[in-house]
Amino acid sequence: MAILAFQIMEKYFSKMTKKRILTVIGARPQIIKSAALSRCIQTRHNNQVEEILVHTGQHYDKEMSDLFFNELELMQPSYNLGVGGVTDVLQLSRMLSSLADIISKENPDCILVYGDTNSTLAGALTASKFSIPLIHIEAGLRSYDKTMPEEVNRVLTDHLSALLFCPTQSAIDNLKNEGLVSHEAEKASSNQPKIFHCGDIMLDNSLYYSKASDTKSNVLQELGVQVNGYILTTIHRKENVDKSEKLKEILEGFIKLANSQTLPIVWPLHPRTKKAIYETLNEEIIEEFFGNEKIIVTQPMGFLDMIALEKNTRLIITDSGGLQKEAYFFEKPCLVLRDNTEWIELVRNGNAELCEIISSQILSKAQSLVEKTDFTFPPFYGDGNAADFICERIIEAL
Repeated sequence: MAILAFQIMEKYFSKMTKKRILTVIGARPQIIKSAALSRCIQTRHNNQVEEILVHTGQHYDKEMSDLFFNELELMQPSYNLGVGGVTDVLQLSRMLSSLADIISKENPDCILVYGDTNSTLAGALTASKFSIPLIHIEAGLRSYDKTMPEEVNRVLTDHLSALLFCPTQSAIDNLKNEGLVSHEAEKASSNQPKIFHCGDIMLDNSLYYSKASDTKSNVLQELGVQVNGYILTTIHRKENVDKSEKLKEILEGFIKLANSQTLPIVWPLHPRTKKAIYETLNEEIIEEFFGNEKIIVTQPMGFLDMIALEKNTRLIITDSGGLQKEAYFFEKPCLVLRDNTEWIELVRNGNAELCEIISSQILSKAQSLVEKTDFTFPPFYGDGNAADFICERIIEAL
């Protein structure tokens, strides 16, 4: 009886002393990134930490959100705010209001955010207003282009954070250049933040789920493509999709590329991009694009299928920040349809190349990368154990 009583008391006090982390996510990349940290908490730190997951619903399409929770076997969110499908301003307003209610109810010890989305900024602003320590994972990244909403979001979030986890040394250097330096104070705050070089949490997930994709994905067979025998692309950024002249150049570039060589192009089409194509482009280019036999347009892919496509492609063409890194993890070259990138080390090392949104440039640079073979892949992003490091530092700080 004494042993049983002791076990009950131990369990009770363990629960009472758990630190409560309120994690805010809202977009596909954040859902995936959160998997690594949530997995680490559940398997190694469950007696010390309780995670409360809030999904803002920023990606409101079922195929872009629910699919990933189910496929990656993630814990379901405690709250889903359902704010997708409205303007950025209204979206942010609704997030702030809902998060304020949740914080009042849950009383978390800290708020954790990933990356650079509206959901990230909403979590950061709410943490500041409630004087709750903010943890930013993927801190310090800079494109130095404030016309990009993501750049504004990440800069503001960094300057409100108590704990900043940087995936690269260049990210730490960026923070230093803005006057953010790591303090040794026992309790971290936005006035005295602690800054860590942790490696990239997406590398953790890419390694973990790569093994699963070998047995659980048949996407190459379903699409009829061969290993190293196709080009993979994704396009979704507002600055590319919402400007019809840029979107037209992208489609024309892909048509020229498909017609110039033997490799088919596989394009899992983002709902936002699909809508823009049909609403803003003329029928002639739409028919020419979708009618091209060497351009394989699919529905949005699950993460395991995307991993399989990434690690077996010849070249990746994207405007996504995350996919640039995933290309690197699987030692694939990447053509970036942007004027800048937060992952500047990839460009400096020759693994990625920036490209103007001009069809002739897309064609020539893609052809060059397909033919190039002398790539090197230094360990820019750590060793795949970022989640363990982050969890340990959070527990120490709390």
